Amino acid sequence: MPQVIDWKNPGSEDILWRYPNEEITWGSQLIVHEYEVAVFFRDGKAYDVFGAGRHTLTTLNLSLLTGLLSRIAGYGEKPFKASVIFISTKVFAGKYGTRAQTTELAPLQVHGSFWFKVENPQLFVNEVVGGQKAYSTEDVNNYLRGFLNEKMIDELSHYDLITVFTRLDETSIIVKNAILDYFKRIGLELTDLRFEGIDTTPEYRERLFWLRTGRAAPEEVLRMETVKKAAEELGKSSGAGLGTGMVLIPQIMTPTGPAQAPAAALVICPKCSAKVPSTSKFCPECGTQLTPAAAGTIKCPKCGKLIPSTSKFCPDCGAKME
Repeated sequence: MPQVIDWKNPGSEDILWRYPNEEITWGSQLIVHEYEVAVFFRDGKAYDVFGAGRHTLTTLNLSLLTGLLSRIAGYGEKPFKASVIFISTKVFAGKYGTRAQTTELAPLQVHGSFWFKVENPQLFVNEVVGGQKAYSTEDVNNYLRGFLNEKMIDELSHYDLITVFTRLDETSIIVKNAILDYFKRIGLELTDLRFEGIDTTPEYRERLFWLRTGRAAPEEVLRMETVKKAAEELGKSSGAGLGTGMVLIPQIMTPTGPAQAPAAALVICPKCSAKVPSTSKFCPECGTQLTPAAAGTIKCPKCGKLIPSTSKFCPDCGAKME
């Protein structure tokens, strides 16, 4: 009886199956069903590929493997060693889910589904079965999930938070096209990829809310977050926290820009009633000399220091003003 090599009753989710006997005799019958291919594999490399049909194994249809075997000492008509890997060419569905980061290092949690099929069986066996030692459907699914998650992390790192969330359809298409090229390199065709869930942390959700509603520009959002963090840090300390916060927070909230000098105090000229800078010795309108009192200052009778005319006590020596 000739040896029969056949993948019987494959499951609907089975991507591949390895024939358990590696001792193959010449003249064996290889049966490949529709939507399947059979790949002869030896020493970590894929050789001859067979499509659907019934095949009698000879040196003619196993030309690549025969070329290898003919270079092996002692080769003859005896059984040869090789693995027969059956590959399903149907479309399969997979799941992915991973954590990624945007350009501003905002954390992302993404998950979804993808659909794929084996496009180049020989390349697939070389890169995944042989290269990753994935000899079962479970091994292949685990590898593809990790492979896709890795590429997803890499691709999403090129986008900022607002782009990922407000242009999700466009982003998913771009990411899919980039990952499609990666899949081709391992012999697969990525037929579809979908984002089914995407989220970030509460901190970045709040930032996203302000940006999406247009209530604040990105720099304003950063300023508000800085205030929030400063307030949290101040809340952790005792004693000087409140006093420090009273000064720090207004400074943070003030938009940065060119420095502006504080406005000078004004006094009223006793002759023409013009508003004159308190540092003036003469009125620029009528030329009247301004006394210290008119300029808003008086001299302390005890220490001689010029102090505001409204002072009840000298801030330098404490003398009471009459």
